[in-house]
Amino acid sequence: MLASCELAIGELLTAPEPYHPLNAPYATALAAARDAAGMQDMPRGALFVVATPIGNLADISLRALCVLQTVEHLACEDTRHSQSLLRAYGMERPASQWLALHQHNEQEATQKVLALLAQGERVALLSDAGTPAVSDPGARLVAAVQAAGFRTLPIPGASSVTALVSVAGLPPEHSGWVVQGFLPARGTERATAMAALASEVRAVLLLESPHRMVDLLSALAPLGQRRLTIGRELTKQFEEVTTLPAAQALAWLQSNAARSKGEFALLLHPALPEAEAKQAGAAVLAVLLSELPLKQAVQLAARITGEPRNALYEQALALKGQDSGEGHS
Repeated sequence: MLASCELAIGELLTAPEPYHPLNAPYATALAAARDAAGMQDMPRGALFVVATPIGNLADISLRALCVLQTVEHLACEDTRHSQSLLRAYGMERPASQWLALHQHNEQEATQKVLALLAQGERVALLSDAGTPAVSDPGARLVAAVQAAGFRTLPIPGASSVTALVSVAGLPPEHSGWVVQGFLPARGTERATAMAALASEVRAVLLLESPHRMVDLLSALAPLGQRRLTIGRELTKQFEEVTTLPAAQALAWLQSNAARSKGEFALLLHPALPEAEAKQAGAAVLAVLLSELPLKQAVQLAARITGEPRNALYEQALALKGQDSGEGHS
């Protein structure tokens, strides 16, 4: 059964508890949401994947407000965070309508959502910020909902990924960009991912926590003049966006103590022109040496680049500043 957003909200405005319309300061926002999105279908038994602000509360869309006020249930990464978000807009939903869905319980919570959809209920999926199922939990839920034959409807909005790409100034002739998201935290898996960055010719979008930024920028420094756009606290009061060579990024971070705080998105620009990209093998090796012991770094660099192991070993010795007469293994 289909219901338009206009009809659904009209019912909510006159319904008794548990539904609550927006409070006075946001009443005009609700009216605007109804006018803008009112004639769109709000099918029952459907999952609405709702993008929420990544920092600036004004970045909520009118359509998102419409959906959040209409659905019967809300599945979210952190119920306390999402409750606070809705309250900021003047909405209040009872505890019975909230469902926690995060990386530790996604399988169990997915079954609960499927049961609600089978009953004809509408469910909104929210992450703590931005679009669910991109770098946040939700992808497994979306896949399960589609496999079960229910509809999934995207409610687009703020995204650190597209926000940073839009101000990075990528060259018009670039070969596209890919989203890496968060890198593995440690070990060979992280080193392999870092080496893949060095050998990737396309632009790569990264996300990182503030306490790991020093490690990340140190590992990217061997990429030298390859450009890097850093977005800190995007859309928030102290937002910073800067583009500079990878070799200078760590110095930029450490030049201001305030930069050690906040959330980061980074875009590693496309590889340098072919004449300069001939040194890509050395860059891969340098990145690996920042993460792994020398011999392990040489072995992995040889597999990734196809360059001779002995030549890479000599380069590694030079990079490490070791005695070039040291025996090979």
